[in-house]
Amino acid sequence: MALDNVVKEIRESAEASAAAVTAEGNAEAAKIIADADATISDMRAKEDKRLKEAIGQLNRQVVSSAELESKKIVLSKKKEILEKAFAEALASLESASAAKKKKQYKQMVAAAKKVLDDPKAYCSKSETMTAADIGVSKLEKVDGITGGLILESKDGTTRVDMQYRTILQTVWDSEMKGLSDILFG
Repeated sequence: MALDNVVKEIRESAEASAAAVTAEGNAEAAKIIADADATISDMRAKEDKRLKEAIGQLNRQVVSSAELESKKIVLSKKKEILEKAFAEALASLESASAAKKKKQYKQMVAAAKKVLDDPKAYCSKSETMTAADIGVSKLEKVDGITGGLILESKDGTTRVDMQYRTILQTVWDSEMKGLSDILFG
């Protein structure tokens, strides 16, 4: 019986040691699993944050791109409107009555006479007035002028371009900001 007691003691000791090792292993496994879960949770949180930042950046880029495209469209339309306004103003000048053009041409000649003595004038072939009508020494009707005059000195060395297109473009360029404010507020 003493042998049975020894075997029983050894068995109980072995079972206790096995239970202790198993408990220690289970505790170590639980710690490893908890650490892994914490690492996974931390990685998931970092990835969620990075994903949110990437989505936010992408949204900002999309909005910025849309705003830029919108501004391009608005500027393009404003440019079209300004070009149309210029063309309409030029057409209005060029299609004025003969009497109105004659009066304007006389004013152009008077202004040019401050720098040119007895100038020669070039005008559109469609004009019906004469040199005497506008106060120049000679009036030559040429292609390439749609409205207004080009005035030239007697010796041909100096020219003053008073075509409607040239005058309108000069005014247009110098007053673009004001024109834009009037048209677009």
